Amino acid sequence: MTTSDDGDGVGRSGDATARVTLRHGVFWPPFLAMLVTAGLNLALPEAFGTRFRLANDWLLDHCGWLFVAAAFASLGMCLWVCVSPFARVRLGGVDATPLLAFWDWFAITLCTTIAVGILFWSTAEPVSHFVDPPRSLGLEPRSPEAARFALAALYLHWTFVPYAIYAAAGLVFAFAHSNMRLPYSLGSTLVPLLGPRLAGRLGGLVDGLCLFALVAGMAASLGTGILTIAGGLEEVCGIRGGAPVWAGVAAAIVATFVVSSGTGLMKGIRILSDVNAKGLLLLGVVVFLLGPSLEILSSGAVALGEFARRFVGVGLEMGLGGGDPWARKWSVFYWAVWLAWTPVTACFLGRIAHGRTVREFMLVNLLLPSLFCIAWMAVFGTTALRLEQGGTDLAGEVAANRYENVSYAVLRSLPGGAWLVAFYLAAAFVCFVTSADSNTSAMASISSQGMSRENPEGGLGTKVAWGLLVGLTAWAMITFANVDGIRYLSNLGGLPATLLVLLVLGSLGVIILRHRELDATGGGPPPGAPPPPRAGAG
Repeated sequence: MTTSDDGDGVGRSGDATARVTLRHGVFWPPFLAMLVTAGLNLALPEAFGTRFRLANDWLLDHCGWLFVAAAFASLGMCLWVCVSPFARVRLGGVDATPLLAFWDWFAITLCTTIAVGILFWSTAEPVSHFVDPPRSLGLEPRSPEAARFALAALYLHWTFVPYAIYAAAGLVFAFAHSNMRLPYSLGSTLVPLLGPRLAGRLGGLVDGLCLFALVAGMAASLGTGILTIAGGLEEVCGIRGGAPVWAGVAAAIVATFVVSSGTGLMKGIRILSDVNAKGLLLLGVVVFLLGPSLEILSSGAVALGEFARRFVGVGLEMGLGGGDPWARKWSVFYWAVWLAWTPVTACFLGRIAHGRTVREFMLVNLLLPSLFCIAWMAVFGTTALRLEQGGTDLAGEVAANRYENVSYAVLRSLPGGAWLVAFYLAAAFVCFVTSADSNTSAMASISSQGMSRENPEGGLGTKVAWGLLVGLTAWAMITFANVDGIRYLSNLGGLPATLLVLLVLGSLGVIILRHRELDATGGGPPPGAPPPPRAGAG
C-alpha cells in the first residue's frame, strides 16, 4: 500500500508495506539549482562572486527585518506553548511510548542543532565584538563594557532565540506527523493553517524550497567546519590550508556523515551523537578547570545580566531598525543561518520526539540546549577575551578573516595545549558529522514518498547525492569567497525558509487553540485533568 498523497505531502501516512520512491518534483529542482550555483561559482568566480555579493546586500537591506521578526516571533510562540494547556499533550497520543531514552534524545537534539559553529565562533565572535562593538550603543572598543557586551552577544546569538526557532517549527511537525497522522513532509506543517487542499497544492513547492535552503545552510556550516579542521591540521601536522586541503577535508567529512546517516537513527546517528555530546561536555569542563575558572563564573554571570538588560534593544530594535551595520553583519546573519536550517531540521526533531509530551519537547529542544550554550560560551568566550586583554593578538586573526586560528590560539595558551588542540580537532570533525547525518537523513526522507513510521528512512542513494552536493557547494564557496562566501550562502538560504517559518508559526497558533479537534489520536486529557503517566524508556 502506498501513501494516500500523490507527492504533495499532505495525505495520511501509509503503512510499512509502502515502497519508498523518489519524489522527482521535490528532489530535482533544488538539487539542480544548487548544483548550477556551485558550478557557476567555480567557472566564473569573480563575476559570480560580485553578483552574489550584490544579491546578498540587497537581501540584507530589504529583508533583514524579516529574519529578525521571524526569530523573535518564534520565541514568543514558544512561551505561549509553555503556559498553555497544549503543553500537556503527548506527541503520538496518550498511549504513545518514547522513541528514544532521554539522554539519547537530548544528545541527538543537541548535536543536530549546534553543528560546528559552537566551536568556530565561541572564541572568534567575542573578540570581534570586543574590538568592534556596535556603534549605536556608544561602547568604546576594548573597554570593560565592550567585553561584557561581547559575551552577552554570544548569549543572544546562541541560546533562547535560535533554539526557539527550531522548537516552534519542530513542535508543529511533531504534532502534524504524530497526532494528525500526516506524512513526513514540510507541507504537513501548513495543514492546520491552510487546510489540506491548499497545503497540498503548496506541499511540493515548500519541500523543494526548504531543501534548497538547507543545502545552503549546511554548506555554510560545512564551510565553517572545513576551515576549523584545516586550521587544526596546520596546528598539529603543519599542513598548510588551501583549496586541495579543503577539498580533502570536505571529502572526509561528507563520506563520514553519509555513512552514518545511511545506518539510520538508532545506529550511526544515535551512537555518534552520544560520543559527540559527551566529548563536548568533557572539553568544556577541561577548559573551565584549566582556564580562568573564577573569571569565567564571574564574567558569565555579569554577561547574563547584560544579556537580559539589552535583550530587546540589541536583538530586536537594532535588527528591525537596520541602522547599525553590526546587526546586519552578526544578528541578521545568525538568524538567516538558523532559519535556513529550521524547516528540514524541524522534521527530524519532530520525528524523534514521538511519545514525549509537549512540555518535555520544550525542555529538550529549548531550555536544556540554551543552558548548555550559555555555559559553553561563558567558558570559551571569557578565556578568549582574557587572552586578548592580556596582549595575545587574537584580533589580528579576526581582522585577517582567519577565524579558525582563534580557537587554536586559545587552547595553546592552556596547560597541555597540544593535547587540547588534537582533541578539539577530533571534536570539530565529529561535531559537524553528527549534525549533518541527522539533516541528511531528513533531506532524503523529504525527497521520498511511500514511507511509514515503521520504515521512515529515505534511500541511501538520495543521502549520498545530497551529501556530495553539500560538500561541493561548501568547498566552492570557501575557496573563492572564504568567510564572506559562508555568509552569502547562509543569507541566500534563509529567505525562503523564513517565509515558511512564518506560516508554520501561524499553524502553531491554530494548534494551540484547536489541538483537541485536530488530534487524530484521540486528543489529550480533558481540561483540568492531570497529565497521563509517562510510558516507555527515558
